Amino acid sequence: MPRHNLPNTTPLVKELAKELGLPYKETNIIQCTELLIDGRVYDVSKFVDRHPGGRIILFQVGTDATEAFREFHARSSRAQKILNSLPSREYDAKNDESSMMVPNKQAAAALRDFKSLREDLIKKGIFEPSIVHVLYRCLEALMWYALGFYLALCTNYVFIGCAILGVAQGRAGWLMHEGGHHSLTGHWKIDRFIQEFFFGVGCGMSAAWWRNAHNKHHAAPQHLGKDVDLETLPLVAFNRAVLRGRQPSTWLRYQSVLFAPVSTLLVSFFWQFYLHPRHILRTGRLMESVWISIRYSIIVYLAMIYGPLPVVLGYIMSVHIGGMYIFIHFAVSHTHLPVIIQGHATANASTPVVSWLDYASKHTMNVSTGNVLVTWLMSYLNYQVEHHLFPACPQFRFPGYVSKRVREFFAEHQLEYNEVGYIDAMRLTFSNLSQVASA
Repeated sequence: MPRHNLPNTTPLVKELAKELGLPYKETNIIQCTELLIDGRVYDVSKFVDRHPGGRIILFQVGTDATEAFREFHARSSRAQKILNSLPSREYDAKNDESSMMVPNKQAAAALRDFKSLREDLIKKGIFEPSIVHVLYRCLEALMWYALGFYLALCTNYVFIGCAILGVAQGRAGWLMHEGGHHSLTGHWKIDRFIQEFFFGVGCGMSAAWWRNAHNKHHAAPQHLGKDVDLETLPLVAFNRAVLRGRQPSTWLRYQSVLFAPVSTLLVSFFWQFYLHPRHILRTGRLMESVWISIRYSIIVYLAMIYGPLPVVLGYIMSVHIGGMYIFIHFAVSHTHLPVIIQGHATANASTPVVSWLDYASKHTMNVSTGNVLVTWLMSYLNYQVEHHLFPACPQFRFPGYVSKRVREFFAEHQLEYNEVGYIDAMRLTFSNLSQVASA
């Protein structure tokens, strides 16, 4: 079979698995450029560089990619046409077993029922967007900005105003996130416009960079070498495996203390002033550069009126609070959970992850879904299990019916449905940082 252009990491993976005392399963998947969708094997060797989503498609080679294909392309009219144009053949269990990892009978039955669940939710209109809700979300974010600027510039409550501007950036970040999933209006051009506007003007960052990174996270959450949310060195290590056998640095030994007050700010500035501008320049994202230019034109204008020092200090404070708001709440749903290393060895778990359901069940976690305040604070992403099962579903649909159906489905198929309270989620996140640092 043709080989895709990936480095040979097998020796490193074997060594890492041995050092961490993890199970390791040798497969030929790394050699494969075929994937399975709805019972047919598709050869993507000549399509990788033309794939609109980039080389993320290689995450699925050698596996049953049916659910990933369905969820990532839920609102695409072209995806099925493109798929049909690729070389394909019927799956042959006997001949394909050595190069294709497919679910066992029990998992396959669960996936069939999951397909039925999804179809039922679609029939009930669960995947239909709400323009009223989108307008509310956009206006809410804008009102936070308006209130923050008013308090910071027109009253004596300058610090409160800067703090509210940080909250506004967090709210813009949540809105941007959903726009990237095309689950706001359901029209990808409109959703991308909303995403790029709020992330560019509101946060000074690149929506295209975010989509690329975040899609990798959804394709393989907590999978070392695939999920970029794990690649946070040198500032943070969320799992021993990311150290790849090295001892934690002096900085990492104090990461549980530094994460909220220092690391989140450093990451925010790194994104704003290096990583995201570099991506925009490399990829020629004209509109993103326009939105970010508008943001900094406003900052320069304010500095000319009120003086550089107070504006810079206020900017740092607002970015700091916004960074803490977003990064901490993203961390609580994943970072302390088991990771997977290439070769299908798992850290803190003994069973290889092979399906879309397993990723959502074992490598995501809900947080206080019955708490209205937490649901607002995390903008429905406290329903992380549901979000990873149905990333194209409007997130405000998760409370109530969707959550109930998912819980019943998980119970029926004996899948883990992880949920903890908000305080416990914070405790797990920061205690995990401490444990990794003391490795």
